[in-house]
Amino acid sequence: MNEVSLNRREMLLGAGAALASVTVSGIAQTTAAKMPGAGDASDTAPTPDQVRRMKWWHEARFGMFIHFGLYSQHARHEWAMEDEAIPIAEYTPLAKQFNPAPGFARALAKLAKSAGMKYMVMTTKHHEGFCNFDTKLTDYCATKQGPKRDLVREYVEAARAEGLRVGFYYSLMDWHHPDGAICATDEAARKRFVEYTHGLIRELLTNYGKIDVLWYDVPWPLDAKGWESERMNKMVFELQPDIIVNNRNKLTGDFSTPEQKIVAENGGRAWESCMTLNDSWGYNRADDNWKSSKTVVRNLITCVRDGGNYLLNVGPKPDGSIPEPSVQALTEVGQWMAVNGDTIYKSDLCQPRRSNYASFTRTGNTLYMHVHFWPGEDVAISGLMTKVKSVRLLKTGQELTFQQDPYRVHIVGLTQDAPDYPVTTLVIECESEPKQDTDFVRKNKPRGSV
Repeated sequence: MNEVSLNRREMLLGAGAALASVTVSGIAQTTAAKMPGAGDASDTAPTPDQVRRMKWWHEARFGMFIHFGLYSQHARHEWAMEDEAIPIAEYTPLAKQFNPAPGFARALAKLAKSAGMKYMVMTTKHHEGFCNFDTKLTDYCATKQGPKRDLVREYVEAARAEGLRVGFYYSLMDWHHPDGAICATDEAARKRFVEYTHGLIRELLTNYGKIDVLWYDVPWPLDAKGWESERMNKMVFELQPDIIVNNRNKLTGDFSTPEQKIVAENGGRAWESCMTLNDSWGYNRADDNWKSSKTVVRNLITCVRDGGNYLLNVGPKPDGSIPEPSVQALTEVGQWMAVNGDTIYKSDLCQPRRSNYASFTRTGNTLYMHVHFWPGEDVAISGLMTKVKSVRLLKTGQELTFQQDPYRVHIVGLTQDAPDYPVTTLVIECESEPKQDTDFVRKNKPRGSV
């Protein structure tokens, strides 16, 4: 992961403090700061063809990212080969050891579906250069190494069996290929490496039926001209006319990809925030900084509130099983989504957002107040500028008592403990589209005397 013009180590030195603020709190906040894969062509409205191809994606809202490869066998982060400067001769034997258990992909797909996810994106080739699929272009692949079988095919079949859309992650950067770095300065190497890259992508989009998403990553060390990205995408759409592609081959693509932060686009530009469940994309046995189900739900709400998708990563163990903290969090998220899913899938852009203990989504004139820090027997919304008709608990349907004045909606008579876990949703029916103006409250609410 991480689309960078510098190497990852330089990027981390420059941005470590900002990223630390995300991982320490565990909550991603919408921000104007631009992350890798974010912020391009934000004022360009989608074309009619993009609207057609992306309709399912906008409705899906929630997807599973899967980082799985030799780094899973190594179990020390997906960047270990580079960050630890592991020699090729020391790293490549992992390919003989890597042998996921039969049925691993079905378990992944079932977990994704039960969590309320609608699509999956799995690594076909990560930066280490190992191909999880059957290819004629290299022996460094799953069918000719330890697994002796096509892991991508197993994944595709598993996703389809659960009714999930299928996405392929493909890293342009390649630490294993002899031309992967020198292609920046050697034209003959560039031509060889570009043809190799295009050839692998052609195989992926030819041999597995209909593919819904192509998720490029890390174009180092070339630019769009060097990768011949226009030709690359032309081939992609000739092979898969309904596919959507991201923006990480140095072209605008169909959607932006803010990483580890939630960065909303403007002007109708589609975007998808990708995040890890701990601090690693690939399996890292020592990384125990797990996000809770409450954090996942809050991040999902923040994405859909501003019109984005949430692509949440799992890093399977070498045998393909999911670490138990990930299973627990996603199971709890799925239980919440079974009750609250429509507040996510059917969400419109939502302007209200200010609360110390809640976040919001909206469908039409209905405002959903998602209370993550349950305050007790009453909750309030400041500055709601439209008249409220009714309030009820989503989980039980119980009608709730409320009072409304020009400055707040005050909901009373609640239980001391939260009625739902990990987030309780209140359904607030309004006479018109709900809008919030806390500046009005600050300027006009009566004050005391001295």
